[in-house]
Amino acid sequence: MPAERFVEQLNVQIGHEFSAHQQYIACAVYYDGLTMPQMAQFFFNQAMEERDHAMMMVQYLIDQSAPVKIPAVDQPVNEFADIVAPAELALEQEKRVTGQINELTKIAREENDFASDQFMQWFVKEQVEEVATMGDLVTVVNRSRNNIEAIEEYIQREQSGGATDPTAPPIAGAG
Repeated sequence: MPAERFVEQLNVQIGHEFSAHQQYIACAVYYDGLTMPQMAQFFFNQAMEERDHAMMMVQYLIDQSAPVKIPAVDQPVNEFADIVAPAELALEQEKRVTGQINELTKIAREENDFASDQFMQWFVKEQVEEVATMGDLVTVVNRSRNNIEAIEEYIQREQSGGATDPTAPPIAGAG
């Protein structure tokens, strides 16, 4: 069984992941309203990734016979000042999540909870990728704020999706 401190904080993190899911849906809807289908799809995909992260955490707790407590989620931001704002919000969100993941890893290590520490390593790696992706996106959107087609082309060219990571933890309910 994982350390109690880790279980408590992982349950909190599940809420953060579901909040990120909702926020990315709000970003997708904003871009869809601007007739930016590539950006909209990018953020819809990001939303599903965040949902999957939450469900990976749920599955880990289930597998460890630890209590799962699905928390309420924060209200997402639904209105944005300009085309850059959702991308900047996403970058800040990913930086915040990186801190949360690092804190979870720290707790697992302080508690000598080796299984939970090992579980968290995939998320540590994932956050490096997420911050880099969002950082690049902010750069491109800032540079091309007056050229929507250039942003759309960048997303289509660079963010068309990749293969499923075979090292990812199992997702609860994925079958």
